[in-house]
Amino acid sequence: MTGTIDPGNPGVQQSFDAIGFDGDDTLWHNESLFSMTQDRFRALLAHTADPTDLDRRLLEAERANLRVYGYGIKGFVLSMIETAIDVTDGQVPARDLQSLIDFGKAMLEHPVELLPGVADVVEELAARHRLVLITKGDLFDQESKIARSGLSERFHAVEIVSEKDPATYRRVMERHGIDPARFLMVGNSVRSDILPVLATGAHAVHIPYAITWAHEEADVPDEHYRRIDSIRELPPLLAAW
Repeated sequence: MTGTIDPGNPGVQQSFDAIGFDGDDTLWHNESLFSMTQDRFRALLAHTADPTDLDRRLLEAERANLRVYGYGIKGFVLSMIETAIDVTDGQVPARDLQSLIDFGKAMLEHPVELLPGVADVVEELAARHRLVLITKGDLFDQESKIARSGLSERFHAVEIVSEKDPATYRRVMERHGIDPARFLMVGNSVRSDILPVLATGAHAVHIPYAITWAHEEADVPDEHYRRIDSIRELPPLLAAW
């Protein structure tokens, strides 16, 4: 693939005009917070439901509620409340419902913790690439996390979307004048950050996170993407692309 000349180093060509980054679990920890809260949810209702059955019913509620609440902490909390009412046949104590609300508030107020290497790599790449943050979820929560991450000034643009599918990525690229053939998306979710991007003719790099929400699980594609274990591997991968 031919590339544009890097203005910071005229001897180096770049393969991509723009690089997109996912936010949650790619730049900062997120799913671990959901996992810890779900542990608290199981403990709260341990006297009324089997943990495995409780997990199954909560996941069913989350999936059913996505079209109503979308992605994010608020929808998760409402799904926990709905599940608690369901498994107790409407007998869940008000104090337990208050505990679930408090769990959600604690999640929303939790500090944003960048993954190792993120700050340095984003700063390095921003010096020679147009970076676009493409993150999915509740607008208020995502805006807050982006602001608290300290990374916002490194991005040419920020896109907070309700879903990540090929149509969404095409709209983002069209809005910013990006040719899909010269766009790279970096993310932790095969379902949201890899497969729909590849469907547009763009490229993708998968950086798995330690925990994957069941709804985001998907089979990895056979080709046309790269997988690395840490964001620190991204700059040398780009240099050798």
